[in-house]
Amino acid sequence: MARVVVTNRIPASGLELLREQHEVIAWEQEQPPSREQVLAAVAGADAIVTLLTDRVDGELLDAAGDQLLVVANVAVGYDNLDVAACESRGVVATNTPGVLTDTTADTAFGLMLMATRRFGEAEREVRSGEPWRWGMFYLLGTSLQGKTLGIIGPGLIGIATARRARAFGMEIVYSGRSPMDPAAEAELSATRLATEELLARADVVSVHCPLVPQGRPDSTYHLIDAAALAAMKPTAYLVNTSRGPVVDEASLAAALRDGTIAGAGLDVYEDEPTIHPDLFDLENVVLLPHLGSATHETRSAMADLAARNALAVLSGQEALSPVTRRTT
Repeated sequence: MARVVVTNRIPASGLELLREQHEVIAWEQEQPPSREQVLAAVAGADAIVTLLTDRVDGELLDAAGDQLLVVANVAVGYDNLDVAACESRGVVATNTPGVLTDTTADTAFGLMLMATRRFGEAEREVRSGEPWRWGMFYLLGTSLQGKTLGIIGPGLIGIATARRARAFGMEIVYSGRSPMDPAAEAELSATRLATEELLARADVVSVHCPLVPQGRPDSTYHLIDAAALAAMKPTAYLVNTSRGPVVDEASLAAALRDGTIAGAGLDVYEDEPTIHPDLFDLENVVLLPHLGSATHETRSAMADLAARNALAVLSGQEALSPVTRRTT
């Protein structure tokens, strides 16, 4: 029987899968553990189940010990994992792709509607208790029909978001390191563009690329910076449901304040849970607290997939969705 450490609260279904076969040490408190508590808890673990808020680096892997076989991350993104550190220690790292695709695409499209139709601003006005009256020019927004959606990062979530946009009568353009799946590209009548051209053409830019750190030639850190925002139409909107540091928040706040772009919808931030203070003073930005995958069904599916990844590796099988593979 292996020792499995779960660093934070996850849905019960994932814990039950693990407890059927192994000893499980799980954090059950509502408040997350400190870094020191995590490092102490993982000592002697054969498997660790982590969340995107956990920094999985050499320090944590060394604290676990040489017997550690797998780190199962309950997230599709894995920028919290030091992949090189896992590989050098022969630790399999896994993620949870696929199961949160539709939920996150729903969030992206919801942000798109909220920003372009000013729904967040309108709800705040109603809740303020101040009198309001219907009028022909009251809180006018922008229709999506006939507009162009630019997808940056044509992976599963980007494609799912584009499908929703097509149902609203939008044209699809995209940019990315790799072409979109050919079948999806044909289905969506999508056109691949250079990112610079996409920014200039799109009425809504929706970001779905992974966070690739600074220093790499394919880095996506601050991909959307002041220059990128200036390249967009003044009538355009930005939506980000990928990772916060892909967007330069200070530059975005300035662009929204100065009318460089019309509006934005954000679910992720550079330094969560901290948000750039200038964004709070702006009516033309919708701010959500990282709810992309936040449904009962999706979070349970994520926990279940992470548990199955851990169980597979512990039983000597290949992980279902590996980020790294065992090399020693």
